[in-house]
Order: sequence, then structure tokens, then C-alpha cells
Amino acid sequence: MKTILLISPYWKEEHRWMVSSVKLADLWQRIGFKVIAVCMGSESRIDHVSDTLTVHYRKDIFLPDPWNYGIAFGFTGYVRKLIKKEKPDHIVVNKLLFWTSFSAIALRLTGHKVLVLTDAFVGINWWPRGFIPKVCGAIYAWTGGWLILLCANRVVTFHPQPTCLLRRLLIHKKTQVIPTGIDPTGYKKSDAVPSDITVSYVGRLESIKGVDDFLAALVPLKSEYKNMKLQVVGWYKDNHPLVEQYQREVKFTGLRKDIPDVLGATDIFVMPSHSEGLSNAIMEAMSSSCACVVSEVGGNTFLVQNGVSGLCFPAGDREALASHVRRLLEDPAKRRMMGDAARKRIDEHFSWEKVGKMYTEFFESS
Repeated sequence: MKTILLISPYWKEEHRWMVSSVKLADLWQRIGFKVIAVCMGSESRIDHVSDTLTVHYRKDIFLPDPWNYGIAFGFTGYVRKLIKKEKPDHIVVNKLLFWTSFSAIALRLTGHKVLVLTDAFVGINWWPRGFIPKVCGAIYAWTGGWLILLCANRVVTFHPQPTCLLRRLLIHKKTQVIPTGIDPTGYKKSDAVPSDITVSYVGRLESIKGVDDFLAALVPLKSEYKNMKLQVVGWYKDNHPLVEQYQREVKFTGLRKDIPDVLGATDIFVMPSHSEGLSNAIMEAMSSSCACVVSEVGGNTFLVQNGVSGLCFPAGDREALASHVRRLLEDPAKRRMMGDAARKRIDEHFSWEKVGKMYTEFFESS
């Protein structure tokens, strides 16, 4: 059995989740690989999850929102020791510009082949909210981030990037698109006929996700649509200002482990992010046949075909967001049609059956 060493910012720990890494590791095990993951966390430890998955955590110093950035001193040294011990067949760095991704530079300089996967180019076409974080991101991207990309033997992006940008970065000849995809078999619309119409956001309550837009745009609609229920599903810090402000009108569930059930009972799913890669939450909602309303950023429009499998709006445009949701509230047939089209798009283009074949070919040629 061949082995993949997966270098990831995080795994599964409170708000430090890296869903794409967890799902990719699951997919790669299904297609016959053993996976050794190394990431940052609240403490250094090793979890032997199964015979084909081991996760190594290295303690970090975490800078909270809007930075959402961890620093783990000695991380690259630990990775190099792990490579010497395990002798993996493939070394994969997931996500660009996190502290963990800088190990790609040292590994390439010591003769290792490194594959870099990313859903966005932070500081180039993915931006945090806030002037200072944006400036820091841009500087960071065109120095260390660019060097990481140049050091990579091959680059995989989860959704298409502008060709002109890839040429400018000098990586167009070694870059290809492979979405993370999803196993849709565990997701389906609930058979129950609810009296309420549930509108959900699923994700962390971080500034980049635009939850403030979701709440400001949709809470006023509750006075018009008495049967509309709003919920925010995901981790949030204690005394979060949005929770304090809206908890009387909106259900804040906190972190949930039964997301398929949550989405199965959701009629309209909203992803209002200001920057986004390829959203696992959107793929899960589409797999659950939810009518999706998403911002026009990153991979959102790669997933959702505007007017067919969902509706798109300019990020931050609260009036457009409210208008789209109002339209779906008033048109049950439109909701069902878009939900069915969303599930069909997942099955045809983003299911693990199709993505698994793409990764099999990718690793065979790397």
C-alpha cells in the first residue's frame, strides 16, 4: 500500500477545522492509500485513527479572527523527521500561505517532490476583511506564498483560476483543477413535511464568512414571513457580538455533528462569504437538495449555476441577498427545482466516484 504524507494547517479541533484535508484523506484511503497527516493543534500529540490514517498534531500559537492563523515553531523539522521515518510515496501540502505550507520550501531544497493543493490564492484573489489584514496578506502572498508555488512540483487548485493569473505566477504549466468533491450518499432531503421554511447558514462565525450580512439581510424578513425560521450552524466564540444581538430572532446551534440531518431539514441554504475557496458546506447543501443562495466569490459560482442550481449575488449586497431569499420563500416550485438541479450537479461533476478517478490518475503521473 502506497503512503501519502498530508501536510495540513489543521484537522478536527474545536474551531480549528480543515474540512478539505479530512475529506481528502478519507477519499485517498478509499482509493487505496495510507495517509499520514501532520498539522497544528492546541497540543502536540499523535492520534492513530485507523490502520490507514494517523494524525500528528504540533502545538501552535493561534491568532484569532480576522487573522485565523497559527504558528508552530519547529513544524518543518518535525515533518522532515517524519518523512525520513515513514518514507512516503507522495508529499502533499494542502492550503497555501498557512504556516504549515512553508515546509514545502525546505522540502524542495532537500530534494523532495512536493505537491501543493489549494482552493484559493490568499492575498491575490482571496482577501480577509479589514485593511491591515489585506495589506499583510498581499505582501505575504507575493513573497513567501509565491515562493511556495514555485517550489511545488505540481499544483492542484480546487476550482478554476484565471489563466492570466497562473501565467503571472509562472505556474500555468504545472497546474490543474481537481475539486475536493463529496460523497453524496449520506445526504438527502427529509421526507417530513415541515410547517416552517428553514433558512440556514452552516460554517464558523468568522468575519470572512459574511454572517453579519446573512443576519442583517434576513432577520427583517421574519416580519413578512411568519413561517420562516433562521438558523446559524457552526462554532462561535463565547459572547460573540452577533449572537448577543440576534439570539432572540435566530437559532444559533453551535457546533453540530449531524450536518446531514440539519441540511436535510433545510429549505434554503445561504453562503454569504466575502472570499471563498471551494466550499464544502455548499457541496453538502447541494447534495441535500437545498436551494442555495451564494455570494459571487471564489468557487461558489463554479459550484452553483446562477438561476439553475441556485442564485448568486454580489458579496456584501444585502438587498440582493434578501431579494433572492424572498423569491425562494414565495415560490416553493422554484425551491424544489433548484434543489433537484443542485443534487444533479453534484452527482454529475463533484461526486467522489468521479473525483477519485481524477486523483488516481494524478498520483500515478506524479
